[in-house]
Amino acid sequence: MNFQQLRILRETVRRDFSLTEVANALFTAQSGVSKHIKDLEDELGVELFTRRGKRLLGLTEPGKELLPIVERILLDTQNIKRLGEQFAQQDTGHLVLATTHTQARYALPPVVTRFKQAFPKVHLELHQCGPEEIVALLRAGQADIGIATEALASEADLVSFPFYTWRHAPIVPDGHPLLAVAPLTLEALAEYPLITYHPGYTGRARIDAAFACAGLIPDVVMSALDADVIKTYVELGLGVGLIAAMAYHPTRDAGLRLLDTPDLFEVNTSRLALRRGHYLRDYALRFILECAPTLTTEQIKEAAFPKVSIA
Repeated sequence: MNFQQLRILRETVRRDFSLTEVANALFTAQSGVSKHIKDLEDELGVELFTRRGKRLLGLTEPGKELLPIVERILLDTQNIKRLGEQFAQQDTGHLVLATTHTQARYALPPVVTRFKQAFPKVHLELHQCGPEEIVALLRAGQADIGIATEALASEADLVSFPFYTWRHAPIVPDGHPLLAVAPLTLEALAEYPLITYHPGYTGRARIDAAFACAGLIPDVVMSALDADVIKTYVELGLGVGLIAAMAYHPTRDAGLRLLDTPDLFEVNTSRLALRRGHYLRDYALRFILECAPTLTTEQIKEAAFPKVSIA
């Protein structure tokens, strides 16, 4: 048994059992992939995959039980490398963040600025993507830290911490009739076409829930992945925007007005997450502490590597 066989097993599942894609991903020949799988099955004495001819269809029961063990072995192998780098190259390295546009554009700039001042030799790689992709990148070990409002808290194999709280708020052009409505209500908003986030992004579920609880069906005429696009079409007069309040800046967004409506929508919590068992170097821990200064290094480590009690 060797690490290449374990990598092939894991990659075969990730690539939906396509040996061609596995070979491409691991820079090897498809015949070599097949041989490694056969050698591993022969050594273990069980078939790990269900087959139709030469085509792999899925995992057998032994394969399903083996996969999480393989994941742990390969994760710990990566952790050993990170541990060595931690002591050999303390102030240099590579930190990969996966986050949404809203976090990258509005929440993270001051954090990143402080981090780069403290660790100028650490290369910071920022991936902007949706919440589900963030989860996938964390699980695959392709991102060290994920930041989003959705998805992260509900995954058992991830550990997450609160980053900050925020609310949605309406945004309108100067002179819009809603500027004269006080107090502003959901009923008043529902009389206008709305432009807001795409379902699954930036707390959109909270917006839908607020209107549903009020017995209203809003006229959402456009949806987008980020606030900058929403504001662009609000400026064109195509509707009332519903955005994260932090995405509005009175100087940059001249010609637009954010309406103060603290009670219309529930509070959202953006969270930062990492894969449970994923070793973090000191600079990665420092980044988390910059985001959540009420945490301690010990709390992060205990959550990421929970102690196992031995009976």
